[in-house]
Amino acid sequence: MEHFVVSARKYRPQTFKDVVGQQAITNTLLNAIEHNHLAQALLFTGPRGVGKTTCARILAKMINSDGNETGDEDFAFNIFELDAASNNSVDDIRNLTDQVRIPPQVGKYKVYIIDEVHMLSSSAFNAFLKTLEEPPKHCIFILATTEKHKIIPTILSRCQIFDFKRITVKDAKEYLKYIAKEQNVTAEDDALHIIAQKADGAMRDALSIFDRVVSFAGKNLTRQTVTENLNVLDYETYFTSTDLILENKIPELLIQFNETLSKGFDGHHYIAGLASHFRDLLVSKTPQTIDLLEVGEQTKAKYLEQAKKASQEFLLQGINLANDCDLKYKTSKNQRLLVELCLMQLASITFDGEKKNGKHYIIPPSYFKNKGITPISVNVPKKPINSNNDSSLPKEKKEIKPDESLVSEPPKIILKKDTKRTSGLSLSSIKAKKEHQIKQMDVVIDEDELPKEPFTETQLITYWNEFVENIQKEGKYNLASILSIDTPKVKGTTIHLEFPNSTNKVELERQQFDLLSFLRKSLNNFDINLSITVNEEMDKQYAYTPLEKFEKLKEKNPNIEILKKTFGLDI
Repeated sequence: MEHFVVSARKYRPQTFKDVVGQQAITNTLLNAIEHNHLAQALLFTGPRGVGKTTCARILAKMINSDGNETGDEDFAFNIFELDAASNNSVDDIRNLTDQVRIPPQVGKYKVYIIDEVHMLSSSAFNAFLKTLEEPPKHCIFILATTEKHKIIPTILSRCQIFDFKRITVKDAKEYLKYIAKEQNVTAEDDALHIIAQKADGAMRDALSIFDRVVSFAGKNLTRQTVTENLNVLDYETYFTSTDLILENKIPELLIQFNETLSKGFDGHHYIAGLASHFRDLLVSKTPQTIDLLEVGEQTKAKYLEQAKKASQEFLLQGINLANDCDLKYKTSKNQRLLVELCLMQLASITFDGEKKNGKHYIIPPSYFKNKGITPISVNVPKKPINSNNDSSLPKEKKEIKPDESLVSEPPKIILKKDTKRTSGLSLSSIKAKKEHQIKQMDVVIDEDELPKEPFTETQLITYWNEFVENIQKEGKYNLASILSIDTPKVKGTTIHLEFPNSTNKVELERQQFDLLSFLRKSLNNFDINLSITVNEEMDKQYAYTPLEKFEKLKEKNPNIEILKKTFGLDI
């Protein structure tokens, strides 16, 4: 049986031209070697599997090469690799510095590659400082790490730093296509794209995944076999979910989500992927951003087709809902319900059901007068139609509150009688209610017939106090307290009140309808209205602190001061 070599080792780049996705760094190193401008201490930093150690080995070979060596010469005697994860003590660094003094037997340079250098202890870093700053001419240090922030600044300042970037999905896919061709493997473009996405910017991970999928599927890689082996949600899942959401099919959507969970997928992974799918649909709607869509050509065509069905407003709201669900997922006690609720909300964004609007506003005569239109007038009874003596109308129709933003005085309203009662749960009742709402529009208002009998301030205060007592019995203590702040004063038919702050004014204005209705009926004058002013100086008359309360009591009874001094009382 032939020994198997994994693709990550078998196809490890041997020259800088073979390195994938790091052209800026490889070109810099090539120019430095060519112009003899190479630093003696280099730091290669970046994510895992992007070529840091590979570039270090290629560099070590190139600086020792003079063109006369054989093809398989690797200068193993001149290249020393040290794993700082397991050799991180001061003694390990001292042994290293002792070896540095010995010049190379073959080639020009001794190259020390220290991998995972951030794992060195603080003492080891300090022992390494002097050697790293002034190494012998025949020695070059190449430090590699995935966590640059863990290296002390004194080490960073002595190194020339090269930041390796993540390998793009496009570059990884193209290299996988080359590997598949070398191994005589037929692979769909979308299949390789999924592998490249799963690798998350690491070429070594991409090659490891490629070997695993080839072992599972053989020499023919399809998108279906790749998604099945890697246990990733296929694009088709999200395309189907989005179609169901746009069609408002909530039951089918919940069934699909249940099937996804039954296959072993996590709800968190599903909702995060759905947010990414909405994002891809959003960038597909504009030609300028379509390059941001990192998918295969066949899948890109599907994205462009579905993007036409979804509006930009829907996608933005969908991303917001899915992202909010993603953030709340870990802290939720019922994670499945959270995702299902999010899916139902998504499916309701474009729901265009019957929008019921039962609000019909009665237009006052002042509106027609302002427009120059004379309203139709009819004879009205002397008593208001919402009087307690009129029992011919149902109770719910005796009193109708006008829109106070349109009219300052409640007008007299005449409704057509409708004594037939219907059940609130029957179809006939719904129809009757609709007809009643239409009839409400056919009202005629005549302000001139409203009673305007004169009244005195004493009468007003009597009914005012009666109203305060009534609302106290109903438990409206806040409103009763506000109405007791100031004694009402009458000028004509306007009741004037003065409050210490605007909060009291706003609260009374919100609830003034009941007060005005009571006073107008009691005094039989429908011209009565309120005028409220705010006097901040008035606020000083009220005692809030214990000292202020004591001063108030002393004004009423000066002997309280004697009582305080006699017994040594504290305020």
